[in-house]
Amino acid sequence: MRIIDAHVHLYPPEVGRDPVAWAAAQGEPHWAVLCTRRRRGGQPVQTFPPIDQLLRDMDAAGVDKAVLLGWYWQQPATCAWQNRFYAECTRAHPDRLAAFATVHPSAGATAVRAEIRRAHDDGLCGLGELSPHSQKYSMDDQAFEAALALAAELRMPVNLHVTDPTAGEYPGRVETPLEHFVQLATDHPQVKFILAHWGGGLALREANSDQRRVLANVCYDTAASPLAYDPRIWRTVLDVVPLEKVIFGTDYPLNLYPKSESVPGWGGILAEVEQAAFTVDEKTQLLAGNAARLLGL
Repeated sequence: MRIIDAHVHLYPPEVGRDPVAWAAAQGEPHWAVLCTRRRRGGQPVQTFPPIDQLLRDMDAAGVDKAVLLGWYWQQPATCAWQNRFYAECTRAHPDRLAAFATVHPSAGATAVRAEIRRAHDDGLCGLGELSPHSQKYSMDDQAFEAALALAAELRMPVNLHVTDPTAGEYPGRVETPLEHFVQLATDHPQVKFILAHWGGGLALREANSDQRRVLANVCYDTAASPLAYDPRIWRTVLDVVPLEKVIFGTDYPLNLYPKSESVPGWGGILAEVEQAAFTVDEKTQLLAGNAARLLGL
Protein backbone atom coordinates (compact mmCIF):
# COMPACT_ATOMS: atom_id res chain seq x y z
CA MET A 1 0.00 0.00 0.00
CA ARG A 2 1.35 3.41 -0.98
CA ILE A 3 2.34 5.77 1.85
CA ILE A 4 2.87 9.53 1.63
CA ASP A 5 4.03 11.26 4.80
CA ALA A 6 2.83 14.84 4.41
CA HIS A 7 4.58 16.26 7.48
CA VAL A 8 8.34 15.73 7.57
CA HIS A 9 11.14 18.10 8.57
CA LEU A 10 14.68 17.98 7.19
CA TYR A 11 17.76 20.13 7.75
CA PRO A 12 21.13 20.54 6.02
CA PRO A 13 24.14 18.79 7.57
CA GLU A 14 25.44 21.96 9.24
CA VAL A 15 22.37 22.00 11.49
CA GLY A 16 22.86 18.43 12.66
CA ARG A 17 26.52 18.93 13.51
CA ASP A 18 25.70 21.35 16.35
CA PRO A 19 22.02 22.34 16.44
CA VAL A 20 22.31 24.55 19.52
CA ALA A 21 25.21 26.58 18.15
CA TRP A 22 23.57 26.82 14.74
CA ALA A 23 20.33 28.16 16.23
CA ALA A 24 22.19 30.73 18.30
CA ALA A 25 24.15 31.95 15.29
CA GLN A 26 21.01 32.26 13.16
CA GLY A 27 18.82 33.94 15.78
CA GLU A 28 16.41 31.01 16.12
CA PRO A 29 16.05 30.46 19.89
CA HIS A 30 12.46 29.19 19.77
CA TRP A 31 13.39 26.41 17.35
CA ALA A 32 16.29 25.49 19.65
CA VAL A 33 13.98 25.17 22.67
CA LEU A 34 11.56 22.95 20.76
CA CYS A 35 13.97 20.82 18.76
CA THR A 36 17.25 20.46 20.66
CA ARG A 37 16.00 19.79 24.19
CA ARG A 38 16.03 16.44 25.93
CA ARG A 39 13.10 14.76 27.60
CA ARG A 40 13.08 13.88 31.28
CA GLY A 41 14.58 10.48 30.62
CA GLY A 42 17.50 12.04 28.78
CA GLN A 43 16.38 11.14 25.25
CA PRO A 44 16.65 13.87 22.62
CA VAL A 45 13.26 15.10 21.49
CA GLN A 46 14.33 14.49 17.89
CA THR A 47 17.31 13.64 15.73
CA PHE A 48 18.80 15.48 12.73
CA PRO A 49 19.25 12.86 10.02
CA PRO A 50 20.76 13.92 6.68
CA ILE A 51 18.80 13.36 3.50
CA ASP A 52 20.35 9.98 2.76
CA GLN A 53 19.28 8.72 6.20
CA LEU A 54 15.76 10.01 5.63
CA LEU A 55 15.57 8.06 2.39
CA ARG A 56 16.92 4.91 4.03
CA ASP A 57 14.40 5.23 6.86
CA MET A 58 11.61 5.70 4.32
CA ASP A 59 12.73 2.59 2.45
CA ALA A 60 12.81 0.55 5.65
CA ALA A 61 9.29 1.63 6.60
CA GLY A 62 7.79 1.39 3.10
CA VAL A 63 7.15 5.13 2.82
CA ASP A 64 6.96 6.07 -0.84
CA LYS A 65 7.09 9.85 -0.59
CA ALA A 66 7.75 12.51 2.05
CA VAL A 67 6.54 16.09 1.97
CA LEU A 68 9.17 18.33 3.56
CA LEU A 69 7.62 21.11 5.60
CA GLY A 70 9.35 24.34 6.41
CA TRP A 71 9.56 25.60 9.96
CA TYR A 72 8.02 28.63 11.61
CA TRP A 73 11.33 30.41 11.74
CA GLN A 74 11.83 33.74 13.48
CA GLN A 75 14.07 35.17 10.75
CA PRO A 76 13.08 35.72 7.09
CA ALA A 77 16.63 34.82 6.04
CA THR A 78 16.28 31.38 7.63
CA CYS A 79 13.03 30.85 5.76
CA ALA A 80 14.69 31.64 2.42
CA TRP A 81 17.67 29.43 3.30
CA GLN A 82 15.42 26.44 4.02
CA ASN A 83 13.39 27.02 0.86
CA ARG A 84 16.55 26.86 -1.27
CA PHE A 85 17.65 23.68 0.49
CA TYR A 86 14.28 22.05 -0.10
CA ALA A 87 14.38 23.00 -3.76
CA GLU A 88 17.73 21.19 -4.04
CA CYS A 89 16.31 18.14 -2.26
CA THR A 90 13.25 17.85 -4.49
CA ARG A 91 15.29 18.33 -7.66
CA ALA A 92 17.63 15.56 -6.57
CA HIS A 93 14.84 13.16 -5.56
CA PRO A 94 11.62 14.16 -7.35
CA ASP A 95 10.19 10.67 -7.06
CA ARG A 96 10.62 10.55 -3.26
CA LEU A 97 10.32 14.13 -2.00
CA ALA A 98 8.01 17.12 -2.31
CA ALA A 99 8.25 20.29 -0.23
CA PHE A 100 6.47 23.33 1.18
CA ALA A 101 7.97 26.80 1.42
CA THR A 102 8.08 28.92 4.56
CA VAL A 103 8.05 32.69 5.05
CA HIS A 104 8.04 35.32 7.78
CA PRO A 105 5.78 38.34 7.22
CA SER A 106 8.27 40.69 8.88
CA ALA A 107 10.08 40.69 5.52
CA GLY A 108 7.17 42.74 4.15
CA ALA A 109 4.43 41.90 1.68
CA THR A 110 6.53 42.47 -1.45
CA ALA A 111 9.40 40.28 -0.25
CA VAL A 112 7.04 37.56 0.98
CA ARG A 113 5.23 37.38 -2.36
CA ALA A 114 8.56 37.25 -4.20
CA GLU A 115 9.79 34.43 -1.97
CA ILE A 116 6.63 32.41 -2.49
CA ARG A 117 6.77 32.88 -6.28
CA ARG A 118 10.40 31.83 -6.35
CA ALA A 119 9.67 28.75 -4.27
CA HIS A 120 6.72 27.87 -6.50
CA ASP A 121 8.91 28.24 -9.58
CA ASP A 122 11.42 25.92 -7.86
CA GLY A 123 8.70 23.26 -7.61
CA LEU A 124 7.59 23.66 -4.00
CA CYS A 125 3.91 22.80 -3.71
CA GLY A 126 2.61 24.41 -0.52
CA LEU A 127 3.22 26.95 2.22
CA GLY A 128 4.08 26.07 5.82
CA GLU A 129 4.45 24.90 8.45
CA LEU A 130 3.64 28.42 9.61
CA SER A 131 2.70 29.59 13.11
CA PRO A 132 1.61 33.21 13.48
CA HIS A 133 1.48 32.78 17.25
CA SER A 134 5.04 31.44 17.44
CA GLN A 135 6.41 33.82 14.81
CA LYS A 136 4.69 36.71 16.60
CA TYR A 137 2.50 38.29 13.96
CA SER A 138 -1.25 38.70 13.88
CA MET A 139 -3.65 36.76 11.70
CA ASP A 140 -4.56 40.00 9.91
CA ASP A 141 -0.96 41.02 9.27
CA GLN A 142 -0.82 42.62 5.81
CA ALA A 143 2.11 40.52 4.59
CA PHE A 144 0.53 37.32 5.93
CA GLU A 145 -2.71 38.11 4.12
CA ALA A 146 -0.68 38.76 0.95
CA ALA A 147 0.94 35.35 1.40
CA LEU A 148 -2.44 33.65 1.77
CA ALA A 149 -3.85 35.41 -1.29
CA LEU A 150 -0.90 34.31 -3.41
CA ALA A 151 -1.03 30.78 -2.05
CA ALA A 152 -4.66 30.59 -3.14
CA GLU A 153 -3.80 31.96 -6.57
CA LEU A 154 -1.01 29.42 -7.02
CA ARG A 155 -3.10 26.59 -5.51
CA MET A 156 -0.60 26.02 -2.74
CA PRO A 157 -2.18 24.58 0.44
CA VAL A 158 -1.13 26.29 3.68
CA ASN A 159 -0.06 24.20 6.67
CA LEU A 160 -0.41 25.85 10.09
CA HIS A 161 0.87 24.67 13.45
CA VAL A 162 -1.89 24.22 16.03
CA THR A 163 -1.48 23.40 19.73
CA ASP A 164 -4.27 21.60 21.55
CA PRO A 165 -5.42 23.95 24.33
CA THR A 166 -5.96 20.97 26.65
CA ALA A 167 -2.46 19.53 26.14
CA GLY A 168 0.12 19.58 28.91
CA GLU A 169 2.93 22.06 29.24
CA TYR A 170 6.29 21.53 27.54
CA PRO A 171 9.28 23.81 26.84
CA GLY A 172 8.53 26.18 23.97
CA ARG A 173 4.76 25.66 24.06
CA VAL A 174 2.83 28.56 22.51
CA GLU A 175 -0.91 28.97 22.84
CA THR A 176 -2.78 28.93 19.53
CA PRO A 177 -6.46 29.70 20.26
CA LEU A 178 -8.65 27.53 18.07
CA GLU A 179 -11.05 30.40 17.41
CA HIS A 180 -8.27 32.15 15.49
CA PHE A 181 -8.18 29.33 12.94
CA VAL A 182 -11.95 29.28 12.61
CA GLN A 183 -11.83 32.99 11.84
CA LEU A 184 -8.95 32.50 9.40
CA ALA A 185 -10.89 29.85 7.48
CA THR A 186 -13.91 32.16 7.41
CA ASP A 187 -11.91 35.17 6.19
CA HIS A 188 -10.01 33.22 3.52
CA PRO A 189 -12.42 30.67 2.00
CA GLN A 190 -10.29 30.49 -1.16
CA VAL A 191 -7.31 29.06 0.77
CA LYS A 192 -6.98 25.34 1.43
CA PHE A 193 -5.66 25.08 4.98
CA ILE A 194 -4.03 22.03 6.55
CA LEU A 195 -4.11 22.34 10.34
CA ALA A 196 -1.32 20.27 11.84
CA HIS A 197 -1.65 17.89 14.78
CA TRP A 198 -5.36 17.11 14.21
CA GLY A 199 -5.91 20.88 14.26
CA GLY A 200 -5.23 20.85 18.00
CA GLY A 201 -8.56 19.10 18.45
CA LEU A 202 -10.44 21.51 16.18
CA ALA A 203 -11.35 18.58 13.93
CA LEU A 204 -13.77 17.33 16.58
CA ARG A 205 -15.79 20.54 16.31
CA GLU A 206 -16.98 19.35 12.92
CA ALA A 207 -19.50 17.22 14.76
CA ASN A 208 -21.45 20.49 14.76
CA SER A 209 -22.92 21.06 11.30
CA ASP A 210 -22.48 24.84 11.51
CA GLN A 211 -18.80 24.44 12.35
CA ARG A 212 -18.42 21.91 9.53
CA ARG A 213 -19.67 24.46 7.02
CA VAL A 214 -17.29 27.13 8.35
CA LEU A 215 -14.38 24.70 8.17
CA ALA A 216 -15.15 23.47 4.65
CA ASN A 217 -11.73 24.66 3.37
CA VAL A 218 -9.80 23.03 6.23
CA CYS A 219 -7.99 19.68 6.33
CA TYR A 220 -6.15 18.14 9.26
CA ASP A 221 -2.85 16.29 9.44
CA THR A 222 -1.96 13.64 11.98
CA ALA A 223 1.60 14.80 12.79
CA ALA A 224 2.89 13.97 16.28
CA SER A 225 -0.39 12.25 17.13
CA PRO A 226 1.09 9.69 19.58
CA LEU A 227 2.63 12.46 21.69
CA ALA A 228 -0.68 14.23 22.25
CA TYR A 229 -3.50 11.73 21.78
CA ASP A 230 -4.60 8.23 22.63
CA PRO A 231 -4.63 5.86 19.60
CA ARG A 232 -8.42 6.05 19.64
CA ILE A 233 -8.13 9.55 18.12
CA TRP A 234 -7.95 8.02 14.61
CA ARG A 235 -11.37 6.46 14.77
CA THR A 236 -12.82 9.27 16.89
CA VAL A 237 -11.96 11.97 14.35
CA LEU A 238 -12.87 9.94 11.31
CA ASP A 239 -16.29 9.24 12.77
CA VAL A 240 -16.78 13.03 12.67
CA VAL A 241 -14.70 14.37 9.78
CA PRO A 242 -15.00 13.21 6.15
CA LEU A 243 -12.14 10.86 5.30
CA GLU A 244 -10.84 13.10 2.52
CA LYS A 245 -10.07 15.86 5.04
CA VAL A 246 -7.45 13.87 6.99
CA ILE A 247 -3.84 13.88 5.75
CA PHE A 248 -1.33 11.36 7.08
CA GLY A 249 1.79 12.92 8.61
CA THR A 250 4.22 12.04 11.37
CA ASP A 251 6.52 15.01 12.20
CA TYR A 252 9.62 12.90 11.45
CA PRO A 253 12.35 13.15 12.80
CA LEU A 254 10.48 13.82 16.05
CA ASN A 255 10.58 10.76 18.28
CA LEU A 256 6.91 9.84 18.67
CA TYR A 257 7.39 7.06 21.24
CA PRO A 258 10.10 8.24 23.65
CA LYS A 259 9.27 5.57 26.24
CA SER A 260 9.80 2.68 23.85
CA GLU A 261 11.87 3.91 20.89
CA SER A 262 15.24 5.64 20.69
CA VAL A 263 15.05 6.77 17.07
CA PRO A 264 12.30 8.28 14.91
CA GLY A 265 10.38 6.14 12.48
CA TRP A 266 7.02 5.07 11.13
CA GLY A 267 6.48 1.68 12.73
CA GLY A 268 4.50 2.77 15.76
CA ILE A 269 2.19 5.25 14.09
CA LEU A 270 1.46 2.88 11.20
CA ALA A 271 0.58 0.25 13.81
CA GLU A 272 -1.94 2.72 15.26
CA VAL A 273 -3.52 3.04 11.81
CA GLU A 274 -3.76 -0.74 11.56
CA GLN A 275 -5.32 -1.01 15.00
CA ALA A 276 -7.98 1.56 14.09
CA ALA A 277 -9.68 -1.10 11.94
CA PHE A 278 -9.99 0.99 8.79
CA THR A 279 -11.11 -0.66 5.60
CA VAL A 280 -8.58 -1.12 2.82
CA ASP A 281 -10.13 1.78 0.92
CA GLU A 282 -10.00 4.02 4.00
CA LYS A 283 -6.34 3.21 4.56
CA THR A 284 -5.53 3.80 0.90
CA GLN A 285 -7.03 7.27 1.05
CA LEU A 286 -5.67 8.16 4.47
CA LEU A 287 -2.10 7.01 3.92
CA ALA A 288 -1.61 8.42 0.42
CA GLY A 289 -4.66 9.25 -1.64
CA ASN A 290 -5.73 12.38 0.22
CA ALA A 291 -2.27 13.95 0.15
CA ALA A 292 -1.74 12.98 -3.49
CA ARG A 293 -4.98 14.63 -4.50
CA LEU A 294 -4.54 17.77 -2.42
CA LEU A 295 -0.92 18.37 -3.41
CA GLY A 296 -1.07 17.12 -6.98
CA LEU A 297 1.52 14.41 -6.33
